[in-house]
Amino acid sequence: MGARSENLAVIIGNLTRDPEVRDTSGGHTVAGFGVATNREWVTSDGQKKEDTQLHEVVAWDGLAKVCEQFLVKGSKVYVRGRLQTRSWEDESGQRHYKTEIVADKVVVLDSRKPSGRKEEATEDVEVEEGSEAEDVDEDIVEEVEEE
Repeated sequence: MGARSENLAVIIGNLTRDPEVRDTSGGHTVAGFGVATNREWVTSDGQKKEDTQLHEVVAWDGLAKVCEQFLVKGSKVYVRGRLQTRSWEDESGQRHYKTEIVADKVVVLDSRKPSGRKEEATEDVEVEEGSEAEDVDEDIVEEVEEE
C-alpha cells in the first residue's frame, strides 16, 4: 500500500474584497476572493503580537454563484478546500507562482448583514462543491422572505 497523503486547507477569516466572478470560455463560473486570518499571541516577555495572513480563494460553478450572491468585503467566512499552486510566465519571461485555496465548502458566519450583501442569510449559508446553486439559492431566499 502506498503512502497516504492529504491536501486540506481550512481557514476562518474575513473577506478582503468582494468576490470577482467571471465565466470561463469552457462554460464554467469561477469566483476569486481574498480572506484575511489573524493570529495573536503573547511572547515570553509578555509582549502582545499579532500576525495577519492573506489567502487567495477560488470557488467554481455553483459554489462560485453562491459566493457572488452572499459574500462581500468584510464577511466572516469558513472556507475548506485544497491548496493549489499555479505558475505562469509574463511577457518578460519572468516565472510567477500563486498558491490558492480551491474551495469545496464555504460557510457564511456573519450574524449580521454586511452592507452591500445582495441577500441576507437568516442562518449560516453553507454550500459544498457540487451542490446545485439554484436549489440552495431558492431555499435561502424563501427563508429570508418568510421573516
